Amino acid sequence: MAGFRRVANSQKCVRAGGRHNDLEDVGRDLSHHTFFEMLGNWAFGGDYFKEEACGMAWELLTQVYGIPEDRLWVSYFGGDSKTGLAPDLETRDIWLSLGVPAGRVLSFGLQENFWEMGDTGPCGPCTEIHYDLAGGVGAPQLVELWNLVFMQHSREADGSLQPLPQRHVDTGMGLERLVAVLQGKRSTYDTDLFSPLLSAIHQGCGVPPYSGRVGPADEGRIDTAYRVVADHIRTLSVCIADGVFPGMSGAPLILRRILRRAVRFSTEVLRAPPGFLGSLVPVVVETLGAAYPELEKNSAQITSLVSEDEAAFLASLQRGRRIIDRTVKRLGPSDLFPAEVAWSLSLSGNLGIPLDLVELMLAEKGVHLDTEGLEELAQKEAQHRARQAEPVPEEGLCLDVHALEELHRRGVPPTDDSPKYNYSLQPNGDYEFGLCEAQVLQLYSEDGTAVASVGAGQRCGLLLDRTNFYAEQGGQASDRGYLVRAGQQDVLFPVARAQVCGGFILHEAVAPECLQVGEQVQLYVDKAWRMGCMVKHTATHLLSWALRETLGPSTEQRGSHLNPERLRFDVTTQVPLTAEQLRTVEGYVQEAVGQDKAVYMEEVPLARTAHVPGLRSLDEVYPDPVRVVSVGVPVAHALAPASQAALQTSVELCCGTHLLRTGAVGDLVIIGDRQLVKGITRLLAITGEQAQQARELGQSLSQEVEAARERLSRGSRDLPEAHRLSKDIGRLTEVIDSAVMPQWQRQELQTTLKMLQRRANTAIRKLEKGQAAEKSQELLKRHSEGPLIVDAVSVESLSALVKVVRQLCEKAPSVSVLLLSPQPSGGVLCACQVAQGATPTFTAEAWALAVCSRMGGKAWGSRVIAQGTGHTADLEAALGTARAYALSQL
Repeated sequence: MAGFRRVANSQKCVRAGGRHNDLEDVGRDLSHHTFFEMLGNWAFGGDYFKEEACGMAWELLTQVYGIPEDRLWVSYFGGDSKTGLAPDLETRDIWLSLGVPAGRVLSFGLQENFWEMGDTGPCGPCTEIHYDLAGGVGAPQLVELWNLVFMQHSREADGSLQPLPQRHVDTGMGLERLVAVLQGKRSTYDTDLFSPLLSAIHQGCGVPPYSGRVGPADEGRIDTAYRVVADHIRTLSVCIADGVFPGMSGAPLILRRILRRAVRFSTEVLRAPPGFLGSLVPVVVETLGAAYPELEKNSAQITSLVSEDEAAFLASLQRGRRIIDRTVKRLGPSDLFPAEVAWSLSLSGNLGIPLDLVELMLAEKGVHLDTEGLEELAQKEAQHRARQAEPVPEEGLCLDVHALEELHRRGVPPTDDSPKYNYSLQPNGDYEFGLCEAQVLQLYSEDGTAVASVGAGQRCGLLLDRTNFYAEQGGQASDRGYLVRAGQQDVLFPVARAQVCGGFILHEAVAPECLQVGEQVQLYVDKAWRMGCMVKHTATHLLSWALRETLGPSTEQRGSHLNPERLRFDVTTQVPLTAEQLRTVEGYVQEAVGQDKAVYMEEVPLARTAHVPGLRSLDEVYPDPVRVVSVGVPVAHALAPASQAALQTSVELCCGTHLLRTGAVGDLVIIGDRQLVKGITRLLAITGEQAQQARELGQSLSQEVEAARERLSRGSRDLPEAHRLSKDIGRLTEVIDSAVMPQWQRQELQTTLKMLQRRANTAIRKLEKGQAAEKSQELLKRHSEGPLIVDAVSVESLSALVKVVRQLCEKAPSVSVLLLSPQPSGGVLCACQVAQGATPTFTAEAWALAVCSRMGGKAWGSRVIAQGTGHTADLEAALGTARAYALSQL
């Protein structure tokens, strides 16, 4: 599609995060949505611009769609004095020429009529077309219908605006709002895109029919809930059909928040029965399925996912209410609700309740939340995630040698952590993790002292007789989660980490209430966190196998670390991996994932594994019996004396937790590699949706590089165009160097860009040489007599100016030359060369310094040739300084 110049399209859009986030507005008014369909027309490379875009929009709305002209208003960019941007009078005049009355052509500033997607990148003024709902009766009631953006600037990293080398048109009109206008409705929610959903909500909940009320008029927020549920179930259905499932980070986390917001409104406001949200999926399919067949294809999966998450959240919500009630009863009149408790209730903690809902539930009770404490916890969580694949050892509780000796003296047995393997794969593809009941054997204060009890708010270590938490080892991050007292489900003890200390598993937790040795507890692992670790650990084994397949059987692992975000893998290599090898490794993993192979795990006597060909083990001490993890082949078969299975698939000794089938890995992309020391390479990799996004970004950047190659092949007409292309290649290189994309593709594109940059620089040098010949010839004609040439010329770079000076001096060796070149940015370039027979005191460096100092700049060079830069509004004065100095030396 890179060759397209005119495009018209319709695209699915979700606005629920980032710069354009409409999530909190949905339900409050009659127009906002998290999911909507955007109609657009585009012009690339200046194929058409403002006049044609406005004319086509006006024709479509008034003549094709038949919208009365007197119901339409337009706005344009009125300029901004702070940034020096002039008003877009061209667009204003276009609308007037199309017959729009001056009274319905309004100007606004940057916020309303200057469009920017991000902090940097293409941007420009826009003109919006609005529809008057009032229809001339009373004051106008305008709703934005279509936004026409004219991309003519680029926002640079320093905040400045630079003109784009080519201008583009990018328009967007919401299908839902257009339908409302064409169907004569005042709101998008009154159209046939939503009416089937609103009718189904009414029938399923028994509340009064939807009446379109907002604000104070919406008693009980019933109509708000109608809008929230209808909008959110559309968003959930479309996203899940496209492969984005509710999860724990990125887009999946936002989708999880949308789902839980819908559950809250449906259950608490609409009094919907359990499973209600899932029952709305067929209505969405019926409404949108003809346009998007993937909805119908995945209808059963969407319904199942929505219903399961709804049931899980309702259970969490019920427990959350009890925890809030219990905590509030203990607060004084002016006490803030504890941040630790709110965090444990939240999506970032254990119960998965969005923090805005926690705050709303507290507000209903007249209680304020400790927001400062919550911000601290959020910052710690952000720092923790930022470490990702490069973990820094955390300061945590640990049992020292004295504590371990005391446990041995008392005859306390090592912790039984076999329940960490107690999970199963359900027919619907979900994993179910078993409950673990345990007894508190010992408690430790923050300084490691053994205590009989801990008090409320105290950070402590818990030693239990058994646990289902995975303690950090073998490169796999520790589980997180919480525990509760047996029989008291309303008090959560958040567990931040678990670690192995001499055979004992120590759980690091914060006690919301008093806890004593001997009490019975129940442990719950954070399912999303554990799943993330399982995905990455199985992916690590596949990566290890794929590396051996690609590089040879002598390839050895030299360490790894994984958490739900990404994995790190160190491997022996004689030389850095090539792009082709990296691509081949990913291909092997993708094949194994695509086959959805079973993952077998079994404990066997260590001696049985001693002589198995191809079985991988690290230089570690393994327990006896040892756990064997085999992909695609049952462990018994893999370990059979005559079996060669371990040479053909991944078979490893491993105590980690793994998927039961490889399909859940989704995809794997190696996003970075670097040599730690000679012979050892560190790989960074991501999986699932992150991997897919990396591939999409890589494909997009590859297309940009190809477009740059085509531009270079066409050749540059002049130096400005050649310089623009060179700068574009440089910017593209910087983006690719830091982008999260396949490393093999990065290497290939970097090689291509280096070649393109060399060709671009060669083209610039040739053009500069030709330009220098023309400029020098013109200057010689103007300065036919005398030993001095001091003048101003127009060139694009200092190197081009130096070439002009050199050619002048080659053609006239007895002439000393100084040239200045004013630049669009306000700067002035300077280059000079003194004649061969000049006096020894007359040096080029001193000459350039005298002139550039006068312009507030600097200079450098030698006795013969020099160059410099400066700034001046009085170029003639600078030239006068140059002449005076030279004449004083000659």
